[in-house]
Amino acid sequence: MFIPMLAINHLRCEYKVNPIGLDVKSPRLSWQLQSDQRNCVQSAYQIQLSLTDCHEQTVWDSGKVISDQSIHVELAGWEPQARTRYYYRIRVWDAAEEQSAWSAAAFFEMGLMDSKNAWQADWITSRPDEHDTACPRLRTTFELKQEVTCARIYVTALGLYELHLNNKRVGQDYFTPGWTSYGKRLQYRVYDVTDLLQAGGNILGAYLGDGWYKGHLGWKKEKRIFGDQAALLLELHVHYADGTVETLLSDGDWKTASSAICMSDIYMGETYDARLETDWTDNTSTRWSPVDVLEYTKDIIVAQENVPVTRVQELEPIALITTPQGDRVLDMGQNMVGWVKFNIEGEQGHTVELRHAEILDHEGNFYTENLRGAAQSIRYTLKGEGVESYEPHFTFQGFRYVKLIGFAESINLDDFRGVVLHSDMERTSDFQCSSPLVNQLHHNILWGQKGNFLDVPTDCPQRDERLGWTGDAQMFIRTASYLMNTGPFFTKWLRDLQADQGEDGGIPFFVPDLRSSTSEGWGDTSHSSAAWGDAAVICPWTIYEMYGDVRLLAEQYDSMKRWVHYIHEQGNNPYLWNTGFHFGDWLGLDSKPDSYIGATDKDFVATAFYAYSVSLVRKVAAVLGQGEDEAYYAKLHDHIVTAFREEFVTPAGKLAVPTQTAHVLALHFELLDAKARQRAIDQLGKLVADAGNHLTTGFVGTPYLNPVLSETGHHDLAYTLLFQEDYPSWLYQVTKGATTVWEHWDGIKEDGSLWSADMNSFNHYAYGAIGEWLYRYVAGIRSDEKSPGFHVVHIEPQPGPGLDWVEASLDTMYGRVGSSWYRRKNNEMEVHVTIPANVTGTVVLPGVSLQTVMEGGLPLHKVPHLQGVQTKESHVKIDLGSGSYHFTYKCVEESEPVTIK
Repeated sequence: MFIPMLAINHLRCEYKVNPIGLDVKSPRLSWQLQSDQRNCVQSAYQIQLSLTDCHEQTVWDSGKVISDQSIHVELAGWEPQARTRYYYRIRVWDAAEEQSAWSAAAFFEMGLMDSKNAWQADWITSRPDEHDTACPRLRTTFELKQEVTCARIYVTALGLYELHLNNKRVGQDYFTPGWTSYGKRLQYRVYDVTDLLQAGGNILGAYLGDGWYKGHLGWKKEKRIFGDQAALLLELHVHYADGTVETLLSDGDWKTASSAICMSDIYMGETYDARLETDWTDNTSTRWSPVDVLEYTKDIIVAQENVPVTRVQELEPIALITTPQGDRVLDMGQNMVGWVKFNIEGEQGHTVELRHAEILDHEGNFYTENLRGAAQSIRYTLKGEGVESYEPHFTFQGFRYVKLIGFAESINLDDFRGVVLHSDMERTSDFQCSSPLVNQLHHNILWGQKGNFLDVPTDCPQRDERLGWTGDAQMFIRTASYLMNTGPFFTKWLRDLQADQGEDGGIPFFVPDLRSSTSEGWGDTSHSSAAWGDAAVICPWTIYEMYGDVRLLAEQYDSMKRWVHYIHEQGNNPYLWNTGFHFGDWLGLDSKPDSYIGATDKDFVATAFYAYSVSLVRKVAAVLGQGEDEAYYAKLHDHIVTAFREEFVTPAGKLAVPTQTAHVLALHFELLDAKARQRAIDQLGKLVADAGNHLTTGFVGTPYLNPVLSETGHHDLAYTLLFQEDYPSWLYQVTKGATTVWEHWDGIKEDGSLWSADMNSFNHYAYGAIGEWLYRYVAGIRSDEKSPGFHVVHIEPQPGPGLDWVEASLDTMYGRVGSSWYRRKNNEMEVHVTIPANVTGTVVLPGVSLQTVMEGGLPLHKVPHLQGVQTKESHVKIDLGSGSYHFTYKCVEESEPVTIK
């Protein structure tokens, strides 16, 4: 007798595997179902919590809950206790009432819970010296009284910290506690240090770095924007076998000393003198002096929200180059973000230097002018004791090329490795196709995200900027959420956005904001540009669609409304936005000479995004059950659309702004009536054709260009834009050797010369938003806003000229979705589809008549388990449940069906 398999795996709590240090009152659990049967749907679940992994001490049992919900399930009616680990297991029932076995146990551990009142420790710091750039060390010693069962460190810092316990580094995280809106929010981290403790005496120490808190930030060469003293706040809780708990606190009894890190700065790099190294056990009395206790609030401290920055991989240099100017330069083969670790041997006191750059100029020389004020330099002085190994601590570089200064004449490439650092987001997708150039483009988009998602979504990772620009983030967020699990990453960043939102509802250009923390300020035009400030609405809505996160919508709802209210209060007409500073279609190719702003009227852009944000807030109100708000925003949206048409559409139905971006926004945001819409569709095709089948869009228009073309009957034209290899195009950069996405379409010009050095990043992800089109349209994997998180998945691949096959996958919260298509001989098509358990889907097969479609060798009407089949024009729509499917058919020009082999 055949017994179907039903199992539970991929358990998560708040997106994470076995998280430690949660401060949420109602933790949410997610899990995935596995089944060897099609149409597997969960009908009920049961969750048990225990204090042990073998579930001998059950503290809560949900009982059998009739529900198909398997993501973000709140533990209703149960309250966790601070500093407590809970093990959980789950079992489910399917629609046939088949019961799974219990899942393997997973766990989550609570943090301090009440940060305002829970902290007993003091802020401690080294005595300030404004002329001293060295990173101080702080240290204490302690004795263990008896056998330890578990131990936790709760820690945060003003600046950055690196912990060491008994001469071993604590944790694998970097740039902790991360960059938040200091003064309003500061994260703390929890470490399990049970295995690092030893019987008898122990030594606990920390390095402190300037980081974003007091190091260089922004292009004004400012320091100490958020504060002028790095400080540590730490508690070690040791649990003994007899049930007692001992707590070690940062306080005035700690000692401080200088370190071998003479300087470490996010922009400038690091200077390290190995001759100054001392072991943490060194007790020379003249080295260690008392710390200062710093009076600083603890009310702003929150638990770690984002995934930490970690070393994700290492790259080997592919070549050692001698440039025409005689420089010796390592080529890492990839524009990356992180640092170089190296081995070296030499005389005591000899200093070597590594400088970092993204490109070589047209003559092949080392090029750093585009770094502006960021030195990106590592200086290391040898202690002269055999082979020495080094890598930096509190800095990161954006680079492909590394200039070596002071190294021996003979260079061994094996002595160097590039350490890639970014927020440890889970990779969730893959895309491969028949075009090597498009595959390289996808690679570049992915590495653009790796390089710029280092705790905050930065615009660029190399020059004196590296700020969390809101516009760039909202333009790329959907592509980012295909490529990696960005749920925790954007949850943390959006909380900072809300914290930095002005009292009037305005949104800073970048988050965390520098404007409110610096004495000079950033001027009256330092916030609230259209398309930038709209990140307050677009980003949480996108996370909701991609991950089904209703809680984040509820958290951000007030911020969204305040942003819309801010716009509503601008100018004399509450339904147009025609005042204030705006970036417009930033870097649009139709701009005037010596201007960064494209030709699309800025009032047009502002009002279009105003309408779009209001439409999304209306949807959010509906999701949250806010009926009155939903009606209000629906009415407001109608007024804005009417005002938009009166202002920007002629009586004959023609858009008054004759640019590609204007037509793209009007169509994508659904701002036109039927007559004007068709005219805009036709005109957009003409505008692209008039540009030689090239784009002229900038930051605002480019993310929507190909999706709009595909949605409005110009799908082949979208493919044409994709496959252009001359300037301006995505593949132009690829043909120029790019390994990440550029800030400018012509960062390197066709003659090899370079765009202006003042703003020419070669790792700038905004134009990588084309990745969304590759997944949503070319591969055809789409979410459903009415059943978010891919609980209902739509697969509608759209082949086009230039590709023979595409293979794509996406790991959703429910499991892996797959969509692949292949052109075969004789006009045959194959489409492979995978739908995870507890998910339903629709598949739309293009260019086919119903009579020719086969699945598993059978005509559709004979295939069991399909939930519905419809035909419309030359498309067939199939409703189905979970499972793997293999469709074959002849395109509409052919007549005979194809069977599967």
